[in-house]
Amino acid sequence: MVLSHAASNTDVSHSTFASPYVRTSLPRFKMPGNSIPNEAAYQMMHDELMLDGNSRLNLASFLTTWMEPECDKLIMASINKNYVEKHAYPITTELQNRCVNMIANLFNAPLGETETAVGVGTVGSSEAIMLAGLAFKRKWQNKRKEKGKPFDKPNIVTGANVDEVCWEKFARYFEVELKEVKLSEGYYVMDPEKAVEMVDENTICVAAILGSTLNGEFEDVKLLNDLLVLKNKETGWDTPIHVDAASGGFIAPFLYPELEWDFRLPLVKSINVSGHKYGLVYEGIGWVVWRTKEDLPEELIFHVNYLGVDQPTFTLNFSKGSSQVIAQYYQLIRLGHEGYRNVMENCRENMIVLREGLEKTEKFNIISKDEGVPLVAFSLKDSSSHTEFEISHMLRRYGWIVPAYTMPPNAQHITVLRVVIREDFSRTLAERLVIDIDKVMRELDELPSRVVHKISLGEEKSEANGDKLRVTVKKSDMEMPREIINDWKKLVSDRKKTNGIC
Repeated sequence: MVLSHAASNTDVSHSTFASPYVRTSLPRFKMPGNSIPNEAAYQMMHDELMLDGNSRLNLASFLTTWMEPECDKLIMASINKNYVEKHAYPITTELQNRCVNMIANLFNAPLGETETAVGVGTVGSSEAIMLAGLAFKRKWQNKRKEKGKPFDKPNIVTGANVDEVCWEKFARYFEVELKEVKLSEGYYVMDPEKAVEMVDENTICVAAILGSTLNGEFEDVKLLNDLLVLKNKETGWDTPIHVDAASGGFIAPFLYPELEWDFRLPLVKSINVSGHKYGLVYEGIGWVVWRTKEDLPEELIFHVNYLGVDQPTFTLNFSKGSSQVIAQYYQLIRLGHEGYRNVMENCRENMIVLREGLEKTEKFNIISKDEGVPLVAFSLKDSSSHTEFEISHMLRRYGWIVPAYTMPPNAQHITVLRVVIREDFSRTLAERLVIDIDKVMRELDELPSRVVHKISLGEEKSEANGDKLRVTVKKSDMEMPREIINDWKKLVSDRKKTNGIC
């Protein structure tokens, strides 16, 4: 007798692609009513995520995209630990404190041999900036109250090149006026002299950027400090400086150790840095450190005891994972000064390879500087036929994600492409990118020139008598690149229809 049984409706094939689960779309708006096998859920999500860009080829981002396997193991082993539960995870708390001390010393904080630094780990530089800004605002308000003066109109002076997401968020959320020093063509960072001129009695701090997002350039914090010292003496104010070193804080100490930008300058009271950028840790970790304990008002620190012990905390977030803090400590002890210096030197050398390769094409102006964050910002010498937005769009065909953007006021007529050189961007990739950019330029040269006035100035309309009238239509920063790309797509589509005959 042959023994057999019929499969039930609940049996699942050993192959996900032979199962009924691949015949329906993944839910988009409502949680499904029934469960599905773990392997089917994994496979379908994995397949959809394949359509994401390759993070290693995302040259728009400053964020770390590679870490050693040993650190990956530490991250996974600690991913379920809550960062704020200091009583339950005292070693994690100790590692955070060690990181704060190491970073403060790296930034030349005036600490004694056994004195601990003042600082905290954050989700990123956005939270770090908000904490530093709150400390400045509260100290300024307290001083104004003591003198019986109004304290309802605080402001911060910074450059128009500031990271808008971080600083405008702080200004809007915490009701602080943001006074921006406008840029000019050829000078894309804050002018210290103009910044100090904008300082008044309501200025809670001047924010300097060590590593502009636009072109990687370091602002002259030393000159800003010296000018502000003179103004403070003349006015009797004590306006301080905050340094937003999100990108440059883990670069300058290793590539430019003699550069004075940190706590060596007396008016620098706090510094933020992104561990998930050139601190070489995956996304989700930033740091803010203060010069001394007096620079962080005690009333901003909260104490909670419902987790078992008294825990002081100064964060905008509360519960979060411990893994990024542990990963930062791993990188600091694993690499040390020597390792970080080697990584940064490699990034700088690969930046030079890319920059020289672009210069040889004779088609680009280099906007970035030799001293700064290792990146290459560049623009077309001649954009009358094609634009930086078209180059950015076409590079996606080769897998590269290279951003194109317009500069802030008063240099918004300048369009720039930017390539960020990270730890995992090798010389081979730099040389490959130059080859692909050259290919894109040759392909664009073979396409018909775009109709410049139609896209950027307006359109020609015919009057009843047959005369043409130029109508100027102002386009927004988003509309212009969108129209350029759509116009280019139409040209390519038309060309395909005619088998390349134009």
